[in-house]
Amino acid sequence: MSMMSMATRCRSWVRSMLLPMLVVAFCGTCTIGPFGPQDDAIARRDHVVKPAGPTLPPSPTEPPATPIPPTVAPPTVTAVPPPPTAFPPSPTAALATAPVPPAPSPPLPTPTVPAPTPTRPAPTATVPLPTATPAPSPTNARPVRPAPGQYGLTAVASGFRRPLYLTAAPGDTDERLFVVEQDGTIVTVRDGRRQESLFLDIRDRVNARANEQGLLSVAFDPDFAANGTFYVYYTDSRGATVVARYRLAPNNPAVADPGSEEIILRVEQPYSNHNGGLVLFGPDGYLYIGLGDGGSGGDPQGHGQDPRTLLGTILRVDVRHSSTYVVPSDNPFVGQSDRRPEIWAYGLRNPWRFSFDRLTGDLYIADVGQNAWEEVSFQPASSKGGENYGWKVYEGSALFQGPPRAGLTPPISEYGRQEGCSVTGGYVYRGRQLPALVGNYLFGDFCTGFVWALTPQSDGSWARTLLFDSNAQITSFGEDADGEVYIVDRQGTIYRVTAAG
Repeated sequence: MSMMSMATRCRSWVRSMLLPMLVVAFCGTCTIGPFGPQDDAIARRDHVVKPAGPTLPPSPTEPPATPIPPTVAPPTVTAVPPPPTAFPPSPTAALATAPVPPAPSPPLPTPTVPAPTPTRPAPTATVPLPTATPAPSPTNARPVRPAPGQYGLTAVASGFRRPLYLTAAPGDTDERLFVVEQDGTIVTVRDGRRQESLFLDIRDRVNARANEQGLLSVAFDPDFAANGTFYVYYTDSRGATVVARYRLAPNNPAVADPGSEEIILRVEQPYSNHNGGLVLFGPDGYLYIGLGDGGSGGDPQGHGQDPRTLLGTILRVDVRHSSTYVVPSDNPFVGQSDRRPEIWAYGLRNPWRFSFDRLTGDLYIADVGQNAWEEVSFQPASSKGGENYGWKVYEGSALFQGPPRAGLTPPISEYGRQEGCSVTGGYVYRGRQLPALVGNYLFGDFCTGFVWALTPQSDGSWARTLLFDSNAQITSFGEDADGEVYIVDRQGTIYRVTAAG
């Protein structure tokens, strides 16, 4: 039997047997349904990909989400009706099959601080929520839709244990990549080599027992080169979400000091899945925090549409002028007693990964779906915040539960179960190595390994192009100091997106 035949049989087994198990583990209690009838659609190839390297043994997965012990009290829930405007259908619903043309949380902080001079304009009042698909902020040249088969992956480093995130530190003269491992460690990559010494080890306080728990991301202070400060997002021993500040070791600036922890935020989680997982500094210097709806399946406690809880939201807080955090005075819900002032946007199921375009400041949010649809939402840099992205009234642009609701912001792109089951958000490519890809938003799917590009069109719609099959369990994308884009494979390898060869 040839190696190619063996590889084909192996991939068939993975998709028919292993993939459904991964779906249950990664998506919690999502009901995906049988994969047999969809197998041909999932396996169909209309692209060429550079080999992604040898297959590594899959990491063990855990059973479906279970409730956290009763010591964790879930937040109080009452839905708040949104403004009465129309929810338009997503203009991208047909893109998934269109052919590609050839070419309880901590108490509310009472102080607020003036907003620093931001790149995202500071609002003075809450404004009506958008009802049309937003267009990207203007740039000198409109991105060109890429052709499939032109891009692939090059392995950068391997040997990681359940890697979940990758980033670079501002002003880091060593040009290191920082890789977050789920068990509670951060490892560095330098000159293409995984360094043996750990940058941070907090396994003594991280709970990584469930599939969506653990050390999930890291964000470096914009002035990291001067102050040596960074922030992490992890699950503690009780199952709560913790955002904490750390500093470099005083006697060794090449590593962090685990004893320097200052807890910024702690959010109780009713279940062990849909806990979000990202901390990220925006172009305005504020820290954005992504929190899922709290888990189980179908948002049983209604957090997505309840802005009185921090669950199901993206927060925007100032962590650079306080030992904990303060709420920026220009956040959209400041002064509203029925909404948490930390919230920047809500109506999200599990915004596992989101990112800012480093050139325009536009925000892209990949929200993991429930039973049928994965979605990508868009917030232009001119937004004053306050968007409601619809969950659980809608899953993507499809009605999920309850009557149609007005005043919600639809996704710019979505795809169904024939193409994947857990979206992983990426980045707008701004590197130099792939000029034809500049301005395109890259994202992928954890279950199938597919990688797509989203390209804004002149009519306000977004074209989605399947670039390649990564053969990876994509837990995250990453971006280095030069804007080159990476893929993090949960099986232990880091890849860089390159031209196919």
